[in-house]
Amino acid sequence: MTGLEIARGYFEEYGRPMLEREFPEVLPQLAAGLCGSGSECFGYDDDISRDHDFAPGFLLFLPGEDAVDRRTAFLLERAYAKLPKSYGGAERSLVGAVGGMRRGVVRTADFFMEKTGTPDGRLSLSQWLTTPQSVLAEAVNGQIFFDGRGDVTQIRARLADMPEDVRRKRLAGHLLLMGQAGQYNYQRCLAHGEEAAAQLAAIRYVQSLMEVCALLSRRYLPYYKWSFRAMRELPVLSDQAAVAEYLLTTPNDPNSAEDKYFMIEDSAKTVIDELMRQDLTRAICLDLEKHAYSVNDSIADADLRNLHVLAAV
Repeated sequence: MTGLEIARGYFEEYGRPMLEREFPEVLPQLAAGLCGSGSECFGYDDDISRDHDFAPGFLLFLPGEDAVDRRTAFLLERAYAKLPKSYGGAERSLVGAVGGMRRGVVRTADFFMEKTGTPDGRLSLSQWLTTPQSVLAEAVNGQIFFDGRGDVTQIRARLADMPEDVRRKRLAGHLLLMGQAGQYNYQRCLAHGEEAAAQLAAIRYVQSLMEVCALLSRRYLPYYKWSFRAMRELPVLSDQAAVAEYLLTTPNDPNSAEDKYFMIEDSAKTVIDELMRQDLTRAICLDLEKHAYSVNDSIADADLRNLHVLAAV
């Protein structure tokens, strides 16, 4: 069983019956699910994942104290603590998970405040520009099994919908970095005899390529160790995962470097084709830098458009 399957089964077999039996009047105010930190919240867990921070359980979301007071929250915590310690081959540990609570009773506002800096998913423009995709991914991943009020579902939907102008600003910045690193500096570094710098240029190209592919798919790229798996699952440009892997794992000797340069150019063309398909650019060329500025010019909000093109990266 995957971590999400364990969490849902644990909730349905033990959590929901406990709530219906002991807290029937409070149940309509609650939500339950599994999301946040951890490979299981993305559906990426395997046998290796179980060596730390892996346990049966779920998050029980509480609204504000006006709906569920502190005493009731305390009673819910005690009832949750009494649930079975093992399920689906996983065991609950007395040691807290690294990086904060991943299971148990939590206020909805506290959970989203920790993830995004806002309790209700209403991000300011500054927050949208500076909050990493990986953090936003943790706020909207996983599954919600039950949501009596609908609050958690609404907040997650709000966070999943990046404003279009923000998406374009982020795209513009990463397209510019792709062009500078891959189309311009990779070969120049090699010409200078700086092989290590050339590899840094390839890495910079790949990092921004992955961000661009996620943005063009309207998805959030998770924490780096899961980024390739997430990239291979994107609805568009998933084939770029293989390109990215090749650029990172091959040497920079003359033959390999030539192959890598042509692969970068082919990758850039593929990205440009998708930009044009989504009507995000008016540039007619294969220069990613020109497309970056064209995307930036398409931003509707003048203040955001006039910020430095790299303001969101």
